[in-house]
Amino acid sequence: MPRPIVCVSIDCLQFSLSSIVAEINTFPGSSACWALLYARIGEVFKKDAEAFMKISHGWLNTAQQLPSPNCDPRPSAEISLIVVHGISLPAGHFGNTYVNDLFLNQLNLDAHPDFADLQSVCVSSHLLIRRDGRLLQYVPFHQRAWHAGISSFKGRSSCNDFSVGIELEGTDEAGYNANQYLQLASVCRLMLDTWQIPADHIVGHCDIAPGRKTDPGPAFKWAEFHALLAATGSLRESLSS
Repeated sequence: MPRPIVCVSIDCLQFSLSSIVAEINTFPGSSACWALLYARIGEVFKKDAEAFMKISHGWLNTAQQLPSPNCDPRPSAEISLIVVHGISLPAGHFGNTYVNDLFLNQLNLDAHPDFADLQSVCVSSHLLIRRDGRLLQYVPFHQRAWHAGISSFKGRSSCNDFSVGIELEGTDEAGYNANQYLQLASVCRLMLDTWQIPADHIVGHCDIAPGRKTDPGPAFKWAEFHALLAATGSLRESLSS
């Protein structure tokens, strides 16, 4: 009998995790150090089954649901690519509702001069990970979210057709924090195991739209992220046994 797919959410037991998260917010340079710290976090999650992250009818049970109209049916059931984005509105401003408003077609264009270019823009990712690790979902995974635009991956165009888009609240230069890396690794591990996606099919927006897009930017720590991703695989096996 196959083992159940199990991943964890940093939203749960946040108080218990606060000291560990504080340690890795210093962004140690060693990927092995990140993996070790994630293993320690696993010990916390083992004590609470409610921390398990699951997908039900296309929605994550640990995400706040804010359904967006900016989606349509996929041409097939295939999901074989994960695209990591970076976003903030206005650029470098965090913690407001503007990203939600954009994805829900409710953005007040008069709220900031930078929003003038967003007139008639209809976009949405599937997920957004806030600076504190909170997870929001706008589009169920079986639907095609409008996040990638003109894009190509390994010779295949129209990446929206077969991808999941995950936005991280941040900028290309300011980067992202430990809460976000932990949440991203957990979400991606669940997706890899659910749809049998290879780890090298997790890419940045810049990789599928070079010259047009730059996010998540040079500040995104790919080596540390992949160390956490590998650690979640070991953690899943431990929790499922």
